[in-house]
Amino acid sequence: MDRLAPADLDRFLRSLARRVPCPVRLVLTGGGEAMVLGGIRPTGDLDFALVVAERFQTHWPAVEAAVAAARAEARIAVQYATDIDRWSSVSIPMARRRSRAFRRFGRLSVHLLEPTCWAVYKLTRYLDSDVEDLRAVLRRQRVAWRGLAHLCGESLRTSPRSTQLRLFRQQVEHFFRTYGGGVWGASFDPERAIGIFRRAAGIPSG
Repeated sequence: MDRLAPADLDRFLRSLARRVPCPVRLVLTGGGEAMVLGGIRPTGDLDFALVVAERFQTHWPAVEAAVAAARAEARIAVQYATDIDRWSSVSIPMARRRSRAFRRFGRLSVHLLEPTCWAVYKLTRYLDSDVEDLRAVLRRQRVAWRGLAHLCGESLRTSPRSTQLRLFRQQVEHFFRTYGGGVWGASFDPERAIGIFRRAAGIPSG
């Protein structure tokens, strides 16, 4: 399938819910979440975290089989992990990671990564398609620029050192300067947002 619609997401989730052998929490992110939150760019796959309580860990093979069967029935591509933070070179501090309940299908509870957290991952990758998603979702969800700037800075400061961190800093600052006014209005001051970002990241001024 080249393009997902909300009906495809619904079909996959219902199919998965019929098959899971125990309570499972699915945290949607990526383009699938953007579709739910008001993004305008089509996506072709679903990215999500799967969380199974410690007492049900022996059910993991059956959970993975359920995902495979639901994927085949819904005819969509999926990518999942127990910790989606591992997909990114920039890690959101555990205490700051948030999700919110979206829907429930029997044993399957579906959550959405909080838009501010979702945006950090999008800013880390920062393809043209990510920028489209960011502009649409941040505007529609009314994500506060101060909160986003601070979380980006915290994430930069606490992430494992790598060559990608410098790139992330450049991308965050580019987004605020280039697209911030379109997202947050004419009164938005990109340099003020960047100042908050740098202070939260522990970047010396000057």
